[in-house]
Amino acid sequence: MRRTCTADMTLASRGDARLVLSLASHSTIGGVDDTLEVTQGGEPVELTELVDAHGNRIHRCDVGEGEVTVRYRAEVSGRAESHEVSPLDEIVFLRPSRYCEADELVATATREFAGLTRDELLPAVSSWVGTNLEYVPGSSLPTDGAVRTLLAGKGVCRDYAHLVVALMRALDVPARLASVYAPGLDPMDFHAVAEIAVDGQWRVVDATALAPRSSLVRIATGRDAADTAFLSIHGAFVDLTELTVTATADVLPDDDISTLVSIG
Repeated sequence: MRRTCTADMTLASRGDARLVLSLASHSTIGGVDDTLEVTQGGEPVELTELVDAHGNRIHRCDVGEGEVTVRYRAEVSGRAESHEVSPLDEIVFLRPSRYCEADELVATATREFAGLTRDELLPAVSSWVGTNLEYVPGSSLPTDGAVRTLLAGKGVCRDYAHLVVALMRALDVPARLASVYAPGLDPMDFHAVAEIAVDGQWRVVDATALAPRSSLVRIATGRDAADTAFLSIHGAFVDLTELTVTATADVLPDDDISTLVSIG
């Protein structure tokens, strides 16, 4: 499967600022031909690429006051390396985190999923979240976590993913969040999904069911959105004035939600 991913942003910086971008395909994906360009005033801005503890490719740059453009292009012809669940993963991804307050959802999780085997939990939690939330663009705040999402009963992809992750951790199953490019997604944007530890492998859960899981391209992985944000800003106010994301695949597969799938 050949996939093409793009991201274009226009930013308005009100002063000297440092931008941290998480747009590039993950370091474990093979067969990637990609470029990332940042310009200001028609001149290229110097980028520094870093790889964090989760294998995420992060790009850092410094800009001044004025308009900034960001342009990312990727052709992905390969697949990702196998993402096995490590002993450290089994510790880190069971802990409550900023947006996945698993400790506050233990009572809810045990009440709703009592008596289910570990194999039954993944489809049950995914279905429950998909049924109990309504997908409403613009309905949540960047600071909303899983608990607030559950109380509101609505959200967007990252809210669905956070609730799945928090419930699984509350049931003592390691879970994490992945940001992805998602061919077939409608409306098109950056997408977020959950990954659940099943028999030593990370398996993807998308409670929104908005895109086929086997076509996803991993951008970043982490405890929650705090580790996977596509843009972080330090030093000055910077407004995101325009954002366009595209993701296509030469073959868009069907998605049987009962099948275990890993992000490739």
